[in-house]
Amino acid sequence: MTSGRAGQAGDRAEAAGATPGPRLDLERYVPALLTFVANKLSHSASATYQRRFGVNVTEWRIMSLLAIEPGIPAARICQVIGFDKGPVSRTLASLEKRDLVAVEADPDDARRRLIRLTMRGEALHDEIIVVALERERRLTACLTPEQRDTLIDLLNRLHANLPALATPGTSRRKHPM
Repeated sequence: MTSGRAGQAGDRAEAAGATPGPRLDLERYVPALLTFVANKLSHSASATYQRRFGVNVTEWRIMSLLAIEPGIPAARICQVIGFDKGPVSRTLASLEKRDLVAVEADPDDARRRLIRLTMRGEALHDEIIVVALERERRLTACLTPEQRDTLIDLLNRLHANLPALATPGTSRRKHPM
């Protein structure tokens, strides 16, 4: 499947007598499919949560993690969710200002700050999670229970295999200077 500028470039190369290079099949290229689904889920979640609860999707992700792991440092949030320190720090500041999270010094390490949901944050979490779980149910309604379990297993395997992308590839082409 080719589309847009890449497709046009390939068409021009063919018309000029050149053999076009490889093209992605966006209906089978896993990174693109994951990105497309994630982007659309994130956009619709953010619109829904912002409109109904005054919380954006980044705030919700952090709140949901804090409900699972109360009293964790920001570094743990970054590790689990995969966000950089800057956006997490800004989001935590916003949540703290709205009394949804509390940030306290770690009694074992004064340099580290531990974050937890406040009572108000817990209450808001408990409202949002009902909507989040319903969105998940609607998303996966097209799957049988066995297919859903398989999807979850495969996504967990891909997630665990992400470190493989950090290893430099062995088939890198050298570009002439």
